[in-house]
Amino acid sequence: MGSSSGASAKQGVLLMAAAMVVAVASAGRRPVRLRVYMHDITGGPGQTAVALVNGTGPANPSMPAGSRFGDTTAVDDLLTEGPGADSKPVGRAQGTYMLASLREPVLVVSITFVLTAGPYNGSTFAVAGRDNVLEETRELAVVGGTGRLRRASGHVVWRTARLESPLHWVLLLDVHASVPLPWTVQIRD
Repeated sequence: MGSSSGASAKQGVLLMAAAMVVAVASAGRRPVRLRVYMHDITGGPGQTAVALVNGTGPANPSMPAGSRFGDTTAVDDLLTEGPGADSKPVGRAQGTYMLASLREPVLVVSITFVLTAGPYNGSTFAVAGRDNVLEETRELAVVGGTGRLRRASGHVVWRTARLESPLHWVLLLDVHASVPLPWTVQIRD
């Protein structure tokens, strides 16, 4: 009986220590919340996405005719404050996405978001992950950043906000990330 209560006490101490480590680690980070709209225009006037590679894999039945496994697209999409293309510009989304499923409408995304307005003007954050375009809400990882977003980590909740046309998708991106707090060293005389 004594040894089981001793083991329980040790487990309790370990749990408390783990909770303290998590609290200290999270206290060393500043939350970052952003909401932007991304305009992906795959053809016509104002095109911001172009095919880089025509996949040599089989046709994907869940995508438009002609879509093949391995299709890869480069983007330089406008980011805006609101859903309209005429809304205030806040940056660009630059990178690639690739059709990465044989049967589902799944893209693998690798994009750097370059911010040109607001408190993070001049900073970037990188996003990578799986985007099943038919799901209402998708979650992709924030895997880094520069400037005021240096060493960002977290996730982006990614939604299709609306279709302006079959060639112009508007995506709503809710960024939930954090960055390390700056460390300062005080030198005393």
